[in-house]
Amino acid sequence: MSTHRPPGAAFLLAQVGAHAAARFAARISELGVDPPDVGLLRMIAGQPGRSQQSLAEQLGVVPSRVVVLVDGLQRRGLVERRRNPQDRRNYELHLTAEADRLMTRIREVAASHEDELCAGLDDDQRAQLTGLLETIAARQGLTPGVHPGYRRMPGQGPP
Repeated sequence: MSTHRPPGAAFLLAQVGAHAAARFAARISELGVDPPDVGLLRMIAGQPGRSQQSLAEQLGVVPSRVVVLVDGLQRRGLVERRRNPQDRRNYELHLTAEADRLMTRIREVAASHEDELCAGLDDDQRAQLTGLLETIAARQGLTPGVHPGYRRMPGQGPP
């Protein structure tokens, strides 16, 4: 006789994570961006003037992948490359005014998205859940604020 076990924490994390990622991608697609764009814009906004190399290191991907992503953002007028005054071989990355306006909208969408996902929790439960997830992420060696999906993007092979 087999006993049926309810789904465990790992399954529920995967289920909610996949749902949250798909919903967020759908929401931001209305702004003309996708999750990798949002991640890079957020990282550049958090450290204006950073190099492509520093982004690649933080994301755990090869620098050529970051070049392709930044090229796309630059073509759309969201990022500009400026020569580094200390090292003219390197570029500093900065958001444009258009990207600053877009980031305001992205933050609004992200806040609404999180509120919808956590609607069944009170403030204390939400804080507790966040703390527990931070503990799990740290224990798994995940880089804070960096989605592991960057390591599995097309053309990158296995992580």
